[in-house]
Amino acid sequence: MNQLQAQFEQLRNLDPNDPGRWPFGVRIATAVLLFLVAAIGGYYFLVWKSKRPLLLEARATEGQLLESLTTKAKRAANLEAYRVQLAEMEKSFGAMLRQLPNKTEVPNLLVDISQTGLAAGLEEKLFQPQAENQKDFYAELPISIRLTGGYHEMGRFAGGIAALPRIVTLHDIEITPAGGKGITDPTELNFNVTAKTYRYLDEEEQAAAPKEDKGKAKKDRKGKKKPAAGEA
Repeated sequence: MNQLQAQFEQLRNLDPNDPGRWPFGVRIATAVLLFLVAAIGGYYFLVWKSKRPLLLEARATEGQLLESLTTKAKRAANLEAYRVQLAEMEKSFGAMLRQLPNKTEVPNLLVDISQTGLAAGLEEKLFQPQAENQKDFYAELPISIRLTGGYHEMGRFAGGIAALPRIVTLHDIEITPAGGKGITDPTELNFNVTAKTYRYLDEEEQAAAPKEDKGKAKKDRKGKKKPAAGEA
């Protein structure tokens, strides 16, 4: 115990201005300590501090990659459910396409629409198919219809149209009193409506549609006359 106290006392009495007179062990320990401090300081300023931004960037990238991996892992886990859902959507889309008539079936469908009004007890005054409007993969066929009859007969007509195996929709419905000559029943009504059915475009029609549009645009440009001098 007395020896340990003597060593502490000797360390306290060391002269920092004259390290050459320090004991050999103390000088070695001090040199090692200074070397470690210098090494740590050099590593911090020369390596750690300059590489820290790269480390932070790498950590951020790691977080993004982990998040992406988690998202893809969830998708992979639900892949079979997605396949089942896609198959159901394709089946549903195919069923809807089958409700669209092709070119050869359109005349029969027009007859069915006309017969639906007659079967409901309505008198047909006008049944005029209009020019079809081509959309993306289908064509819209509007039909102007004017019928005369009672309110309940018109309801039966709408129900009959809804029961057709092909898609037919009713638009621009207008119901007015008949009030014409020879009409004595006050319940007689005029029923003006635009029925629209839809036809699926085959592959040739879909491929030809853009060419037709381009040809029409060129024809329109050629048909335009150049304005004369002084005209706007």
